[in-house]
Amino acid sequence: GRILCIADIRGRLSALNDLAREANAKAIIHTGDFGIFDASSIERIHDRTLRHLTMYSPLIPSAQRNHLLSPENTPANIRQTLTISMLSEFPLLLSGQIKLQVPVFTVVGACEDVLLLEGIRSGRHVIENLHILDEATTRLLDIGGVKLRLLGLGGAFVPHKMFDNGDGNATIAGGGGTIWTTMLQIGELVDTAQRVFDPSETRMLVTHASPGREGILASLALVLKADLTISAGLHFRYATSWNEFSVQGDFEGFRHKLVVGKEAFDKVWESVKTQVDAVIDEHQRVLLDKALAVIERIPPPLGQVGPGGTVAGEEPAWKNCWNWNLCDAAYGSLVLDIKEGRVSAELKSQGFNYAYRRTATPSATTATDSATTEVAPLTTTTANATGPGTKASTPIPGDRPGSISTPSTKPHTQAQSPSSAAKVNVNGNGTSASPAPGDKEKTEKEKEKAEREKQKRKEKKERKEKERQEREAKEKENQQQGQGEGAPLVGQDPTTSWMVPVDDDAWGKSNDDSGWEAKDGADSAWGAKNTDDSGWEVPKGNKSASPANGASMQSPHTDASGLMSPRTDSTGARTPTSKRPPRNPWTLFVKLPVPANEGELREFFAESKSGITRVNYPNSFQGRQQKIAYVEFGDEEAMKAGLEKHAEKLNDGTPEVKVADREPREFNGPFRGGRGRGRGGFAARGFAAAGLTRGGGPGEKRTNGDS
Repeated sequence: GRILCIADIRGRLSALNDLAREANAKAIIHTGDFGIFDASSIERIHDRTLRHLTMYSPLIPSAQRNHLLSPENTPANIRQTLTISMLSEFPLLLSGQIKLQVPVFTVVGACEDVLLLEGIRSGRHVIENLHILDEATTRLLDIGGVKLRLLGLGGAFVPHKMFDNGDGNATIAGGGGTIWTTMLQIGELVDTAQRVFDPSETRMLVTHASPGREGILASLALVLKADLTISAGLHFRYATSWNEFSVQGDFEGFRHKLVVGKEAFDKVWESVKTQVDAVIDEHQRVLLDKALAVIERIPPPLGQVGPGGTVAGEEPAWKNCWNWNLCDAAYGSLVLDIKEGRVSAELKSQGFNYAYRRTATPSATTATDSATTEVAPLTTTTANATGPGTKASTPIPGDRPGSISTPSTKPHTQAQSPSSAAKVNVNGNGTSASPAPGDKEKTEKEKEKAEREKQKRKEKKERKEKERQEREAKEKENQQQGQGEGAPLVGQDPTTSWMVPVDDDAWGKSNDDSGWEAKDGADSAWGAKNTDDSGWEVPKGNKSASPANGASMQSPHTDASGLMSPRTDSTGARTPTSKRPPRNPWTLFVKLPVPANEGELREFFAESKSGITRVNYPNSFQGRQQKIAYVEFGDEEAMKAGLEKHAEKLNDGTPEVKVADREPREFNGPFRGGRGRGRGGFAARGFAAAGLTRGGGPGEKRTNGDS
């Protein structure tokens, strides 16, 4: 059987069934920040936590989130505006409006409501197929020949709060919309694991914080004899998979991590020990002693002689305990496929998009201290060794054969002259010779000449840019009026006569279905101002270049932060251009065997018709009227409902329904050269307007509307 492991669903609980269906999973393991809130929770959440939840909620449209988080909005204004539907769908789960199709096992995260959690533990709230893993609750899954024991510890790991229960009335600690781990919880989890221990079981520790970073949680995994651990809380764009042997230099490195965790705890323990001893009862003393034993669980150094003369060897978990730290559900997941006792892992991460490096404007890294030093001419793709710090840039795929990509619009054609470079003449005595008066005058003239040439190049560049903009504006006007067969096509640079391949992936069709959007620069490998804690800021000179016509190429996938998730809509080649605005991202393409009007088409979508915002019949050539339509929906959920829950027949025909291309399609067949009908002509544009293409070579990839 298959088990889907995800993290940080953040209240978007309706997506759980979709994710399970896509992964063909029999169960879901979730590692915290489930979104356990109801309407009464909002008044109990602290201002700072409420702002954090607003920033990362996937249920708030990005425009509204930006407005709420603007500096002029006070915490009181945010609290007044927010409703529970903007933070979590948990009330719908409580009321039964959302039903979980597969069992979901989750620990609590850093942001949940402690009072609701206590209600679930006491049985006051019962939700079918939802199981909270905590220090007092464990579950056993018998799947694929493996008895998988799930042990869970939720909450944020905050050492100075490990003896603070907050607003909790039992062992669950929290308050103000946050949850944290305590020593008594650790002790009770050890007690629970010892009571149910069975050597035939495979033990999995599920935590919100990562044992990879927290030495005490790594010690806990040793005490629990965990074979596998799954955690979250780091918010990277890649999920990680490791054992300690793979990331530590030696066994002593593993021990050092545990020792550091112990030392950090000891500082807190020494300051509160007297107060704790004065207030705990006998039962709590037992749990505390077991928790303290976890802190002390540090393997002895290799070769150390222990009691009875035994020599310490390697801790088995050093190589045998496997760990996964998951990225947020919006960015990836882990699937454990268990068959005949073997646990296979399929790790999927959206990751970083490095394509920006291909289109970034290079910074002036070739400048030297001498203001008069010229860049040597770039005539090949190899570095020119005539001066320090000068080399040819890597050519971009898709450029014309024989051309070279250079940092500037036009490379310098003047070679470095002896007078402009650093020049030292040494006479026979080994001392520097002073330049002759004529040489100095010559140098000044060459400087002036270089400045004049530089100004000429600048003026020429501005003139060409102006001409290009005028030409594009005229061609766009011709296209709108149905004139000018020589108008540029999708994938063609209007300033050249050669074609750039058009690939569906270039328009972002490889993006995930999370419905969270990405902004330029926010998703780069350097994490420029991104929402996770792992990123580095992208240098200002490395921002992605915008398309030539100024149109936005943003993906419609907005993440929980209002920033943008990594973009996957670039092939690394020249940025495709489009003369039309991007289509509504939540659009279905419908191909009708029998013509139907708008009313009939809306009725075809049955219960999902309420989500339709617009029905568009493209202007097409004679005989194709009302056989092709684009149906636009208000959001992604409505579009998915329309895709899954429409009728079978319409006017005695079976329509073809699929997700429409993001960009309005034009002719994308092979380039035939020349102008006029050789580039598609009126007939090709008729096909394009109808969402069809004609021509194309053998094996050409066809998409929506192709017959």
